[in-house]
Amino acid sequence: MTVETLTPPAALATGHTLDRLLRPRSVAIVGASDKPGALGASVLANLDRNGFSGAIHLINPKRAEIGGRPCLASVADLPDGVDAAVLAIPRVAVLDTVKALAARGVGAAVIFSAGFAEGGEEGLAEQREIGRIAHETGMVVEGPNCLGMTNFIDRIPLTFVETNAVPLGDRKGIGIVSQSGAMACVLGTMLASRDLGLSFSVSTGNEAASGVEDYVEYLLDDPATDVIAMIVEQFRKPQRFLAAALRARTLGKTIVLLHPGKSSAARESAATHTGAMAGDYAVMRVKVERAGVVFAETLEELGDIAEIALRCPTVPPAGVAVLGESGAFKALTLDLCEALDLDLPVIDDASAPALRAALPEFVGVSNPLDLTAQGLVDPDLYYRTLAALFGDDRFGSIVAGIIQTDPVTVGIKLPPILRAVSELRPAKPVIFAGLDEGAAVSAEYLAQLRALGIPYFPSTERALRALKRLTALGGRDFAEAAAEPIAGLDLPAGGVMPEYRAKALLAPLGIPVPAGVFATTVEAALAGAETLGYPVAIKAQSPDLSHKSDAGGVILNLADADALRDGWARLYANVAAYDPGLALDGVLIEAMGQRGVELIVGAKNDPEWGPVILVGFGGVTAEILHDVRLLTPDLPVAAIERELYQLKSAALLRGFRGSPALDVGAVAELVATVGRIMQSAPSIAEIDLNPVIVYPHGAIALDALILMAP
Repeated sequence: MTVETLTPPAALATGHTLDRLLRPRSVAIVGASDKPGALGASVLANLDRNGFSGAIHLINPKRAEIGGRPCLASVADLPDGVDAAVLAIPRVAVLDTVKALAARGVGAAVIFSAGFAEGGEEGLAEQREIGRIAHETGMVVEGPNCLGMTNFIDRIPLTFVETNAVPLGDRKGIGIVSQSGAMACVLGTMLASRDLGLSFSVSTGNEAASGVEDYVEYLLDDPATDVIAMIVEQFRKPQRFLAAALRARTLGKTIVLLHPGKSSAARESAATHTGAMAGDYAVMRVKVERAGVVFAETLEELGDIAEIALRCPTVPPAGVAVLGESGAFKALTLDLCEALDLDLPVIDDASAPALRAALPEFVGVSNPLDLTAQGLVDPDLYYRTLAALFGDDRFGSIVAGIIQTDPVTVGIKLPPILRAVSELRPAKPVIFAGLDEGAAVSAEYLAQLRALGIPYFPSTERALRALKRLTALGGRDFAEAAAEPIAGLDLPAGGVMPEYRAKALLAPLGIPVPAGVFATTVEAALAGAETLGYPVAIKAQSPDLSHKSDAGGVILNLADADALRDGWARLYANVAAYDPGLALDGVLIEAMGQRGVELIVGAKNDPEWGPVILVGFGGVTAEILHDVRLLTPDLPVAAIERELYQLKSAALLRGFRGSPALDVGAVAELVATVGRIMQSAPSIAEIDLNPVIVYPHGAIALDALILMAP
């Protein structure tokens, strides 16, 4: 991967098609060789091994022929209309070769060589020039610093990794799109070992002229691809990817993403808590998940989720039934599902009569279910139990956590499970998850399970984790919030909008703020305080003083006129001592409010991903405790309420140790309003409401700051 952010063309050149790269009818190998281990030799061997029927043109100025095939001396000798060229040559020769390929009208180039953007200024300049050539000529460039691609449908491997492309046949497949070539290979091997069909595997490398977004868009239109598994360190065209993810959802295709980098440092903002707390990875993740992408935390989990998504295209959000054979396993599963927040609907004898009738009297009805060892003497128990679970609408999926032990045990248990799925054809997914990894399960049984669309996992924990990711996707509310644009906003140019101006903008839009008066003299402050009623708070106001408390610019509980005069003098003295050159616009006088629970509500307009909302427990400790949720600005109020109850300190909202429950609905309405403002005003870079005080009835923003985009 490149170490620098590059900007490829906004879109590949008009009229081009990725077919010339991904489905080439003719291929040139620049740097062809017959030396074992040479990249050009490996590419040629791959094409021969997989029966490529198109024309192959070998280019090597030092050879007249290789393996009986003639060699051309240069790219200039290529015939017209070559679809794709593979560059198995040193970096120093790549740029001139790309120029020559473009001059010959070659449709695509695969560049293995490294040392471009990741290698210093010279390599970066050459990579940019490759991108320019591709943009101007319409040539598709994959790489540089990539491992190439494999088309499994037509058995075309343009890669130096030894490949036997197993064709899909009439199966649906998984498309792999990865910036890392090595991880694309690892993932492909993992999926193939599970007898999962692959459609394409593309390694994008440094993405000089084509990126992951281009290949995802292509795979969405490919009828053989049902699932797209991605490994991406950086999205260079976020809005294009979000649009593709939304389209995948409408097409019924699943995108699963592994995104290394969540430990990267957040962008700092001198003005607001929000900017410092909403890091790059968090912004990307909330946006991408809202668009319908399923996140994987590990490479293994990426493969697990992709397998379930391919074998079980519909995973309802309803709860999971776990069929087990051990009391200890039942307890472990309850612990794990609580940690995962995976819904296990509670059932008993009265609420599940069909299941009660299927079980022996001594087996209690529960979820997870403990069948004990009774299935060894009564194998039909598995059939009867599954039949009852298939008919229970409370369960969207079923995990069979079966003890396998040895071939004899497997031979007793698996046939009735297979028969139940084969004969009853349940609409809900069934996942087989063994408890004893390494148990002898024959290839024949695995094939029968997979033929019925039953994923096989050697670990129940892995199955439940993957299932949680997919059921969470099915349970999301993707309906767009009906937020009408806010017209007529009077917004200044870039810079910080101090509290008194921010509140004057936000209050008419529906953000509750305390009653207040802005004053530039102590006399005006006294008159305002008389109107508001004592006690009052006073706050220094300046666009250059974002954090007033740090400068002693906030003085509370001024009980009368004398206290206000004294407080006014102290406030100005404090600010002068903090920064002698800082000039105040004036002072905001507000009536003191009641104590309540402090929250922070903020918004950030990320330059790449767009606006996000941050909400959580706030005050001066907001950045220390970091008990926050990041939301997209289009969430409906009910969804925002659910997110608030996911905060680690949510017990304070529900009422803690006898205190009354707080008005979470009012907070959700406030957050929704902030979201509406951010969607209507792209010139706002950040909004910071800290603290927002929530009461049993109502919520109010005590402080407000707005940062305008430059």
